[in-house]
Amino acid sequence: MPARSGRRRGPFGHRRDDEPRARFAQLWPYLMEHRRVLIVAALLSIASALATLAQPLLVNMLISRVEAGETLGGLVWAVVALLVLAALITGVQYYLLSRTGEGIVLSSRQRLVHKILRLPVAEIDQRRTGDLVSRVSSDTTLLRAVLTQGLVDAVGGVFILIGAVIGMLVLDPLLFGLTVLVLLVAIVAVTAVARQVQTATKAAQRSVGQLSAAVERAVSATRTIRANGATDREAAAILSDATDAYDRGLHIARLSSAVGPTVQVALETAVLVVLGVGGLRVAAGAITIAQLVSFVIFLFLMVMPLATAAGAFTSVQSALGALARIQEVLDLPDETDGDRVVVASAGSDTVATGAATGTGHDEAPDATAASDAATIGTDAAEPAAPAIAVEDVTFTYRGAREPVLRGLSFTVPEGTKAALVGPSGAGKSTTLALVERFYDVDAGAVCVAGRDVRDWTREALRARIGYVEQDSPVLAGTIGDNLRLGAPAATDAECLAVLREVNLEHLATRDPAGLDAAVGEEGTLLSGGERQRLALARVLLAGPPILLLDELTSSLDGRNEELLKHAIERTAAGRTLLVIAHRLATVVDSDQIVVMDGGRAVASGTHAELVETSPLYRELAEQQLLV
Repeated sequence: MPARSGRRRGPFGHRRDDEPRARFAQLWPYLMEHRRVLIVAALLSIASALATLAQPLLVNMLISRVEAGETLGGLVWAVVALLVLAALITGVQYYLLSRTGEGIVLSSRQRLVHKILRLPVAEIDQRRTGDLVSRVSSDTTLLRAVLTQGLVDAVGGVFILIGAVIGMLVLDPLLFGLTVLVLLVAIVAVTAVARQVQTATKAAQRSVGQLSAAVERAVSATRTIRANGATDREAAAILSDATDAYDRGLHIARLSSAVGPTVQVALETAVLVVLGVGGLRVAAGAITIAQLVSFVIFLFLMVMPLATAAGAFTSVQSALGALARIQEVLDLPDETDGDRVVVASAGSDTVATGAATGTGHDEAPDATAASDAATIGTDAAEPAAPAIAVEDVTFTYRGAREPVLRGLSFTVPEGTKAALVGPSGAGKSTTLALVERFYDVDAGAVCVAGRDVRDWTREALRARIGYVEQDSPVLAGTIGDNLRLGAPAATDAECLAVLREVNLEHLATRDPAGLDAAVGEEGTLLSGGERQRLALARVLLAGPPILLLDELTSSLDGRNEELLKHAIERTAAGRTLLVIAHRLATVVDSDQIVVMDGGRAVASGTHAELVETSPLYRELAEQQLLV
């Protein structure tokens, strides 16, 4: 089957055998979250072990009494009681471990979701969405096997093993020595196989992540793929990933399948040796039949924890393979790691900065107040700081060779409307992303309300800014869900009012569900223009003082463009607007137009001024019949 070149070279998709492995110590925090239940399960395991060890002793007494012609008394009922007790304990223990296993899966998913949603945007840019989803949905389930496959059972298994060893040594040291020799060979073989399982599991989970990413890619672009007649090629590529995951799953199955037969052969060999040699010793009078039967029972009891340990070791290795992928994400820095923390005393206009501490997602509690103090505590005679100031900014995307912005500078006074225009690739959308602080500048500074954005907490900064992206993303859910994304307490009346502002009131009336009407995955039930206006309505409902609008009218017809333009003008009162537009007709009334080219601001002024002074702007205006 054909496969697309480069499909397996992403940061989460590449295949490397030198990646660090997870250690059992990294599982410890997950286990400690459920330590009380685990302690109870361990005590139950010990109780089960004691009940199990008592069985061969009672059987020995039963056979001895039968041989001596004595009455059995209550021994039979004692054996039955022990069997029932052991079964009940096992059932309760299994439930506790299963519940705890599900708890571990939940806590690992909580940690992953918390981390993924706070990763830097630059980090997200480098990752495949499907692979991240696979780590949350698939890799975490393997952690359950740490408990359900016998890790805690090993506690009781140790007691059974010790008791069985002591019992066998007391009954017949010679038979015990022969048994140990046989089992040692099996232990060495199982250990060698199990160590390969962790590496194989990690590779298999990586393949599952690749498959998830490929499916997510194809489903999200279904219309584009079908329109280009690429359905068969995409299906073939996805099937190639599925086949790869299948092959790697088979490799794990082959490794794991070697464990069971090895243990079984060892057990059968040990039993045959014990029965053969033991029969000879009974015939020679060295031991009795009762002792031989008890020895065989102890043998089975000794092998049981060894088999459980072998399975547990294999399961733990598989879990560690998945944990390595989980830990890879958890070890990434949060978006706020390394932030400068703002500290200001009440009534002071001086601000000190330092290195942020903590987990990376906790902000300094007084940072917002400090930011406000910086704007309130200034002398009234001084001119107000611009709402947005871009000062000699240079920026390069991760992995790129050339910077996107090269010494870019401009200011947007508070309460004004500014526009960024220029050819594609000039760096306009990148500039808005820097104002939102999705990325940090390489050099220079981006300031909001007179303060470097790095001195704001991201929460406080983004609360001041409403940002409508170029592709106007709409989240799967309802109209109300999308509107309330930035204003969760908004009433239905407020939602309907903002829809009217952007000429979208028909969305709430054409469907009986009203604001609860579904918008489809990524807004597929809406037109391109409706998605853009809904994204604007969402921002307007939150009411921020600064609006960043990236190509907002690109999918609108002339009528709706004019209506949206009037809506923006109404809502712009008292706000600062920074707008990107290729259609100059929508921004000719701006207080300031910044012309960008090659990552620099090559001209700035009003429409009339730029037509006279900027050859590039005049060329753009002539192409759009505005001159």
